[in-house]
Amino acid sequence: MERLRIDKPIIVEGRYDKNKLSSFIDGVIIVTDGFSVYGDEELKAYIRKCAKETGVIILTDSDSAGFRIRGYIKGLCNEGEITNVYIPDIFGKEKRKELPSKEGKLGVEGIDVKTLREAFEKAGVFSSDKKGAGLTAADLFDAGLTGRPDSKQRRQRLYKKLSLPSRTTPNGLLEILNAGFTKEEFERLVESL
Repeated sequence: MERLRIDKPIIVEGRYDKNKLSSFIDGVIIVTDGFSVYGDEELKAYIRKCAKETGVIILTDSDSAGFRIRGYIKGLCNEGEITNVYIPDIFGKEKRKELPSKEGKLGVEGIDVKTLREAFEKAGVFSSDKKGAGLTAADLFDAGLTGRPDSKQRRQRLYKKLSLPSRTTPNGLLEILNAGFTKEEFERLVESL
């Protein structure tokens, strides 16, 4: 399999995640050791420096812990570019573990390479030519994806269609849509709901 070159450092939760990505990505992979990043001043300074100088890519598990770590890292990087890559909610158990995770979802290490590559593609990581739909929060509202009684259910259907985790925020959805879709493609997606 061809290894893909990524110039921005990728931030992951654990060393098994790093091992998985290293099998098909040529680039810097930073490991947070889960919640250890909260107390590691050196690591936090390094992440801030990378975000400011080159931008960073955040790839965490799709469980609640992964989203907390993602949010914490985003909060650290008030300067610089952050690209979020989301893996879909896939239920199961990693091979090396005896039991599934608390939420029963596979983490980055348990996701197959094809699905991981697709997640990077959706985030616009491999494309030097981002589609840039130019969507705003108002577009999500107009499409019924926010601000209405059934908005959450509509977003969940869209997340499933796009293989995004159910915990994806509307802002996260905007990032993904603006990185990998045109306005026309977005409109077709909304019509299909």
